Amino acid sequence: MELKNDKRVVMTLDAGGTNFVFSAIQGGEEIVTPIRLPSNADDLKKCTANLISGFEQVEAELFEKPVAISFAFPGPADYPNGIIGDLPNLPAFRGGIALGPMLEEKFGIPVYINNDGNLYAYGEAIAGFLPEINKKLEEAGSPKRYKNLVGFTLGTGFGCGLVIDGKLVVGDNSNAGEGWLLKNKFNPIENIEQSVSIRAVKRFYAQAAGLPEAEAPEPKDIYRIAEGNAEGDKHAAVEAFARMGEALGDGVVSVLTLADGLAVIGGGVSGASPLFLQRAVDEMNTNFENPDGSSFGRLVSKVFNLEDPAQAELFARGDKRLIKVPGSDKELAFDPMPRVGVGISRIGTSKAIAIGAYAFALAELDAKG
Repeated sequence: MELKNDKRVVMTLDAGGTNFVFSAIQGGEEIVTPIRLPSNADDLKKCTANLISGFEQVEAELFEKPVAISFAFPGPADYPNGIIGDLPNLPAFRGGIALGPMLEEKFGIPVYINNDGNLYAYGEAIAGFLPEINKKLEEAGSPKRYKNLVGFTLGTGFGCGLVIDGKLVVGDNSNAGEGWLLKNKFNPIENIEQSVSIRAVKRFYAQAAGLPEAEAPEPKDIYRIAEGNAEGDKHAAVEAFARMGEALGDGVVSVLTLADGLAVIGGGVSGASPLFLQRAVDEMNTNFENPDGSSFGRLVSKVFNLEDPAQAELFARGDKRLIKVPGSDKELAFDPMPRVGVGISRIGTSKAIAIGAYAFALAELDAKG
């Protein structure tokens, strides 16, 4: 999809529990100064009034009529029908609110709503990590190209989205990509989010440092401690991110078992990737064991850390060779190294979500003709 040459305008929203941030995108780029309004999460009347007001203010700044509204909104939700369910951070929406139909009636244009994990992955597949890696493969002379991508966001929670053969997977119940419900390697009765999130890093640090959890610093400060740029328990800081990385790798490898593609990681905690990404990749390259003591890999493919220059170079080069066609003089190019790569967002989580929302709206409009 050539977003840069598309002149259609889509209004967007970044919906948080505290604030709503409204904007508009054309050609894959933001074209207005974002407008920020309080979400009024516990008052439905005020909340919906600000939703309408925010989009009205954006529309007033535009030089041409938008073709759609598209944005990420927390679930649970019936996304295809635009109905938002019981939200922990937005109590005003409990019981089910037809947010999409309300906005369609008000603005007279289609409204598309999705969760942020889905739109993050879609944005990275359209204009971020996926095309960048494919470009590097082309530059290296490799015939290999990737069409599948899983995206993960590390922050307050653990978000996930899947793009298969260039198409966003939503699911029959709008629940595809609910990666936060994977099992937790360290405690299987818990979900993975308890070990892969902001609160997980803080808890791991507190445990390793012998502190009450309430006294643990924020992850950005734990990162500075680990790097030797702030006072604190350096060993505990390194251990906190290593444990998170191990849990992350266990979750990502489970998703890649089915998706078989690239994986990209974003979100606020991804800034500490030098402390956890290789640990995650190491976990993904571990083995299962048979009863007779033999072993085989968690994945058929080998996993590469694409933030490590040496691994990225080997990933791009592959194992190209020529093989003869039996009974013929013909030779065929063959690369017997199945491989997947994991890396960090190059365009940033917010931009990827916005591009994903924009591209999703255009794809839906084009599908309807």
